[in-house]
Amino acid sequence: MRTHGTAGDNTTPLIADGAAPAQGADPRQLLTAARSGGVRAAGAASVCGMSDAVVPFVARPPGALADAVAPASAPDASRAPQSSPTRQASQALHGAHASRAPRASTTVVVAASAQSLSAPARAEFGPLAGFIAEPGVTDVLVNGAGELWVDRGSGLQRHPLEVDESSLRELAVHLVSLGGRHIDESSPIVDARLADGIRVHAVLPPISLTGTLLSIRLPSARGLSLDDLGAAGFFGRVQVAEVRELVARRTNVLITGAAGSGKTTLLAALLGEAGVTERIIAIEDVAELRPRHPHFVSLEARQPNLEGAGGLGLARLLREALRMRPDRLVLGECRGEEIRELLSALNTGHDGGGGTLHANSLDDVPARLEALGALAGLDGTAVARQAVSAFGAVLHLERVGGLRRLAGVATLALDATGRLAVSG
Repeated sequence: MRTHGTAGDNTTPLIADGAAPAQGADPRQLLTAARSGGVRAAGAASVCGMSDAVVPFVARPPGALADAVAPASAPDASRAPQSSPTRQASQALHGAHASRAPRASTTVVVAASAQSLSAPARAEFGPLAGFIAEPGVTDVLVNGAGELWVDRGSGLQRHPLEVDESSLRELAVHLVSLGGRHIDESSPIVDARLADGIRVHAVLPPISLTGTLLSIRLPSARGLSLDDLGAAGFFGRVQVAEVRELVARRTNVLITGAAGSGKTTLLAALLGEAGVTERIIAIEDVAELRPRHPHFVSLEARQPNLEGAGGLGLARLLREALRMRPDRLVLGECRGEEIRELLSALNTGHDGGGGTLHANSLDDVPARLEALGALAGLDGTAVARQAVSAFGAVLHLERVGGLRRLAGVATLALDATGRLAVSG
């Protein structure tokens, strides 16, 4: 039996002998049927004092992972698809048969609590399990075999990693499959969400010239409140009371900043301040928002299945969310043509919502919105007029020396030529 690593005293097999599953079963049942054995997570070794639980792991015949990433143009008769139970489960899950309606993306929950990560769940990460379990780690980055970087909130630090490229590729395919998605030569770049809100981004060669790339983003064990952020120095330049007032006034907010500056964290904290009787609906490409709120609904985009059908994008989900009676409507990240639907929604009576946007500074926000509007067929004037009406405040974040903070608050306005500008 081949293994990828350990978690505590438990060795986690990612490849083991197994029998083929029965035909016609539900994909989740197929995934369960494709598993054998199990590892008991001792309560003392689990996070947040979780009780003991037996969690089985994926049983894969030798070569099953290689099957999953083998080019479609070069089939190998010695590795027929029907010999791999996990491959059959993956095909069923993603609608491999054209006659079957595509299924929604599935998160395989391997922990008993969404707020903690059990020992078996950590063990799914093989040689990375120790870093995934370490308190305070926010990002784990692998740049091909032997190169590992870890961020504990104060910047990236390099660590040794003893894993070859073949094993690293198998680990990437395994983690992506746990998020209900697939990765191979035809889809070499995939973003997936695992249990407990862990986000995994994977890139396969030859797109990556340095080998298989893994970028793992770890959420906080619990959602942070505005008070928590304030205690960490997040509001050094802007008073937390000013930000809290935006929520009370139901102001539509656009949160901007570079990657890793804390946009999603701040948005979740703001949503946690909303009234308990309000219904919040969030639309995300990969679900990351976990606000402390009793009535929070999340819709996650779905990539196409193996036949290229069944995809659901952010723009479609935004339109559907409008029919779900939202009190606050949130787009996790504005990154394309869905900006048109968001601006339209926030201009037709939906207040108290907003979204996030990648931008280097407040001055760059107008150009970023115009660029996204162009993808949706909107000219600069149309974007400017709708954005000024849609967003009541722009909160820009920055990360300096490992410290994330709110750098400034501004509003959108029209300049003398009718183009979009920032004020304040």
